[in-house]
Amino acid sequence: QVQFVESGGGSVQPGGSLRLSCAVSGSIFIMYGMGWFRQAPGKQRELVASITRGLSTDYADSVKGRFTISRDNAKKAVYLEMNNLKPEDTAVYYCYYFPIIGGTPWGQGTQVTVSS
Repeated sequence: QVQFVESGGGSVQPGGSLRLSCAVSGSIFIMYGMGWFRQAPGKQRELVASITRGLSTDYADSVKGRFTISRDNAKKAVYLEMNNLKPEDTAVYYCYYFPIIGGTPWGQGTQVTVSS
């Protein structure tokens, strides 16, 4: 069964940085595009960054220039480098297939809190 395990979240002050990691097991990882999503309290889950099999990347306007997505196919891992964090970046962050493939459970996510 496919599993997504996110890590690397934490509490930082505005302007700080974090690097999120996602380990993917039970999947032919190299075949799929991947994305990082986030969900803030009371809001819908949103896509913040995506990376294709061919390593093309795309970002939500709110994080462009601050976040960088990458992947390591040999390690079956996806990363999200987050710089110049803002309070509005506070959310639970998840990695998942992108485009989304139904039927695979989401992971537990990792909490990112940006506060002074």
